[in-house]
Amino acid sequence: MNAKPVLGILLGDSTGVGPEIVAKTAASGFLSEHCRPILIGDNRIFENALRMVNAAAPHYTISETSEADWSKGIPVLDQKDQDPAEIEIGKINADCGKAVNRMIRLACRLCQEGAIEGFVFAPFNKSAMIEGGCSFESEHHLMASIFGVTGPFGEINVLGDLMTTRTTSHIPISAVSESLSVERILRAILLSYQTVKNTGVEHPVLGVAALNPHCGENGRCGREELDIIGPAIEKAREMGMDAQGPFSADILFIKAFRGDFHSVVTMYHDQGQIALKLKGFDQGITVAGGQPYPIVTCAHGTAYDIAGKGVVHTSAFENAVKMAAKMAVHKYANS
Repeated sequence: MNAKPVLGILLGDSTGVGPEIVAKTAASGFLSEHCRPILIGDNRIFENALRMVNAAAPHYTISETSEADWSKGIPVLDQKDQDPAEIEIGKINADCGKAVNRMIRLACRLCQEGAIEGFVFAPFNKSAMIEGGCSFESEHHLMASIFGVTGPFGEINVLGDLMTTRTTSHIPISAVSESLSVERILRAILLSYQTVKNTGVEHPVLGVAALNPHCGENGRCGREELDIIGPAIEKAREMGMDAQGPFSADILFIKAFRGDFHSVVTMYHDQGQIALKLKGFDQGITVAGGQPYPIVTCAHGTAYDIAGKGVVHTSAFENAVKMAAKMAVHKYANS
């Protein structure tokens, strides 16, 4: 394998900032510096995005990945399924959601065929995907279905060298406690552990969050730490994972950001998201944990408020490309 892996670069939802992000990173040379990119989407959307950001990037269209020749510029696997003239920027569009669904399925198939080693996708819009016919609640569930994933999977949020994994995600705070179990927490720990290992860390160290203030004060302020979280950590340690805690959430990320852990396992969505976004809102990325190939995206969404203005920052997407390339190289080296 060439030192630079072949990565699919998906343009994302055409109503948002995705195409502009890809255009900027292509024009700056960043994509070609870190991988051998194959853009996936409609070439007209890509060229329109180049005009939006007032940039140029050598590129050409291909109909099969075997036609890719990076000496000619960046190959675009042209889907010919979207006309920029028919798309209103900043407004949910079911046809754009359909195009995203096709991008995902194509990228997954190319991974399975060995044509690409992983992929990075610009922001999607889940509502558009569902309006466009996706029967899954998220792209992660769609990809898991395509790949036949049977183990734990889900979003892994990353900032710098620190990962976070959620035990529960998009549920009301009132439902968090009743949704916790030893098995569910253990799955989150296992997912976190394996995802860190997939980046090349031989012995991951994980910090696990408590649910209640002061770790429940030995049962005086809640028993989840004693009855559920602690036993899950103990089982993880019995399985050979270096899981530590539970730690009160108000000190856990102080320890994490100073380098005590490779990853943090949180009990609910905002427990980790607030810390990461406060620390580096424009830098965060999301790894598709539990999938059999490196799949990464920026942690922000379609940003309709600035879409079409050419002002979007690319640092998070750049971090996503670097992470996907790192994971692809590690996967190849250990295959």
